[in-house]
Amino acid sequence: MTRKTALVIAPGRGTYNKEELGYFGRYHADKGDLIAGFDTARAALGQETVSALDGAERFSVAKYSRGDNASGLIHACAYADFLSIDRDAYDIVAVTGNSMGWYIALACSGALNAADGFTVVNTMGTLMQDAMIGGQLLYPFVDEAWVEIPGERDALIALTHEINNLHISIHLGGMIVFAGDDAALKEAESRLAPLHERFPMRLANHAGFHSPLQAPVSAKGRAALSPSMFQNPSLPLIDGRGHIWQPYASDGPALWDYTLGHQVVEPYDFTKAVQNGVHEFAPDVVIVLGPGKTLGGAVAQALIECGWQGMGDKDDFNQRQASDPVLVSMGIDEQRKSVSHRR
Repeated sequence: MTRKTALVIAPGRGTYNKEELGYFGRYHADKGDLIAGFDTARAALGQETVSALDGAERFSVAKYSRGDNASGLIHACAYADFLSIDRDAYDIVAVTGNSMGWYIALACSGALNAADGFTVVNTMGTLMQDAMIGGQLLYPFVDEAWVEIPGERDALIALTHEINNLHISIHLGGMIVFAGDDAALKEAESRLAPLHERFPMRLANHAGFHSPLQAPVSAKGRAALSPSMFQNPSLPLIDGRGHIWQPYASDGPALWDYTLGHQVVEPYDFTKAVQNGVHEFAPDVVIVLGPGKTLGGAVAQALIECGWQGMGDKDDFNQRQASDPVLVSMGIDEQRKSVSHRR
C-alpha cells in the first residue's frame, strides 16, 4: 500500500467545548499510561487531573476555557490523536500548530518528549491564566466565499497603529486575532462594524497572547522551564513565523529561546505556517488534530489565499473535499476514521 504524505496541524485554545466533553475517554481508552502521567503531573501541582476534567458530567465555559485547564486538556487530546494516526497509511512529512498548538507540535515532532511536552504546555497555560494580561478579539477580512475583501486586512492592521496597546496576535487564515488591554479592545470593538451577529468576537478567558503584553509571562516561562528539555526534532517543525526547524539540524536551546521568547511576545503567523508547510512539503493531505473542528476553516482559508492546487474560494474547497479530501479533521468522527489506526 502506498502511503499518503501528510502535514499535521495541532490546535490551540478554544477547541475543547461542550460537545468535546469526554473526548479523550471516547477515542483514547487505550492510552491509560499516557493520561496517567499527565494526571500525576497535574495532581502534584494541586490541579484537577486531565481525566477528571475530561470525564466530568457537565461542561462549564468558565471552567474549561481557563488557560490552566484548557491547555493540558487540549494537549492530551491532540497528542493522543497524533499517536493514533495510522503510520502505515500516512507518512507525516511535517508538523505545525496554531498558537498554543505550537507547544503540542513540539511534542509531536519529538523536540520535547511526552512528559516535557505536557510540562511546557501546562506551565505556560497556568502562567498566562495566573497573570491574565489583556485579552483577544477576532475579526474576519474575507467574504462569505472566503475571498479577501480588498483593503480589509490592511484596514485591520492599521488599527494597531491607531489604537494604543492594540496588537496583531494571530494571522488566522481569513481572520485577524487582536491582542490588547481592555481599553484598546473596547475601542477596536467600537470601530469595527458588527458582522454576521458574531464579530467582533471577544475570546473568553484568553489573555493578550503573542504580544508585548506577555513579556512578564515570557520571563516567568524562561525561569520555570529549562533549555535542556528541548532537543532536535525528529520531524520537520514549522513555527509561528513559517520557519522550518529541520530534523537533526536544529538547536535545542534555540528552540527554547524561540518558544519562550518570540513565540510569546510577537505575532503568530499561522497562515504562513500552513502555506509554507504545503509549499515546502507538498503533502497529499493536511491532518488537523482534535479536539474540536473550528480550525478547519482557518486552514482552508490559508490554502485558498495561496491558491493551493487551484482552489480560489470556498466552493472550490468544498468541491475538492467532496471528491478527494485535502483536509482531514480528527475532531470530526467520520473524518478521523480515515486516518486513525483505531477505526
